[in-house]
Amino acid sequence: MGQQEKVATSLAGAVSDGISASLTAVDAELARRYPGDPGTRQPVHTVYVPGDTFTAGTLRSWGDQALRALDEHAPDAASLAAVLGIPDELAGPVHDRVRAKLSREPVEDLRVDFEDGYGPRSDAEEDEAAARAARLISEAYTNGTAAPYMGIRMKCMEAAVRDRGIRTTDVFLTGLMEAGGLPDGLVLTLPKVTYPEQVTAFVQLLEAFEKAHALPSGRLGFEIQIETSQSILAADGTAAVARMIDAAQGRATGLHYGTFDYSACVGVSAAYQASDHPAADHAKAVMQVAAAGTGVRVSDGSTNVLPVGPTPQVHQAWRLHYGLTRRALARAYYQGWDMHPGHLPTRYAAVYTFYREGLEQAAARLAAYVAKAGGDVMDEPATAKALSGYLLRGIDCGALDTAEVARLTGLTRADLDAFASPRRGGLTVTTP
Repeated sequence: MGQQEKVATSLAGAVSDGISASLTAVDAELARRYPGDPGTRQPVHTVYVPGDTFTAGTLRSWGDQALRALDEHAPDAASLAAVLGIPDELAGPVHDRVRAKLSREPVEDLRVDFEDGYGPRSDAEEDEAAARAARLISEAYTNGTAAPYMGIRMKCMEAAVRDRGIRTTDVFLTGLMEAGGLPDGLVLTLPKVTYPEQVTAFVQLLEAFEKAHALPSGRLGFEIQIETSQSILAADGTAAVARMIDAAQGRATGLHYGTFDYSACVGVSAAYQASDHPAADHAKAVMQVAAAGTGVRVSDGSTNVLPVGPTPQVHQAWRLHYGLTRRALARAYYQGWDMHPGHLPTRYAAVYTFYREGLEQAAARLAAYVAKAGGDVMDEPATAKALSGYLLRGIDCGALDTAEVARLTGLTRADLDAFASPRRGGLTVTTP
């Protein structure tokens, strides 16, 4: 041991106390606005099904249609890898996991749609469909056939359809309550939000419902769909999406990019409306920055190119969807929309390749960080958080196994949770 250093200070303790007192309000504001990631599982996609076609067999039907498409157009690992450009060493594991996923849990998040995918109907017809959706979703959670997340997309808060959207929300939520209560995986999606005041109005609706049923305040959360230019840049030049998150008063769970409505809003021609258009990249970048640290997740949109028809046409659509999904993952958009059962094989192929190709490097870096070992990269706590989050996302969706991650890192799931977020927990995840 060397010579013990003399420690001296010049400032009285009152200086530190005074500074802390002056920042009390800022500390509270930081905690309120930026609580960090909620630590729950984020689905890799959202599937939209029109309210009039949703049935008790919809989830299984999507999985079966996806498996048939895989059997017809890429029946083995080598053929799927050749179509999508998956590395040879990953072809088998990815193909096997995709098939297992489609058999076990083909849809991670389902939204029964009462907006664009449903259209204008008579009040009696929409009432009936909303009540049926509540009954079927409640039954699915009761009998174990539900997706991890399920809910509805109602009509928006614009004047022409506002009353109908409010009533559909009421009918649906009331139906769930009468069938036994709100399921843990319930998600509501508010579309075409243009002004923060529309978010405030939806919060008022949910508060009124909670009071009517003696539910805890804040029990009902919702996603905000970003489909108009005004939601990105308000008339006064501010980022309206940031104000929308604040207007949700802690209830916002996600921001979903609406590819085609937004593209049309800013004047993009139909042939060029896609999630990789520069206009889309700008909107999603603003969404991402606005949501950072708030606990609100960002979701990419969809492609409208469907994998149907002869095999060469299906392969072309698959390559497009696979590429868009991989592009989104690299940009930290871990969720997107899928509009057709034929999109499921490439959704999971892209997601599983993304996590499996980076597994060994991520695990080695995290293990070295924990062991404080040297290496060719100097990682910091923020990077350890990102590495843990990467591995946890892979586990949650079925790309990785808990056991193989533990073998490579020496860490348990609880260890990974602690690195990724102290708030992590919530939905129980069953993995292969």
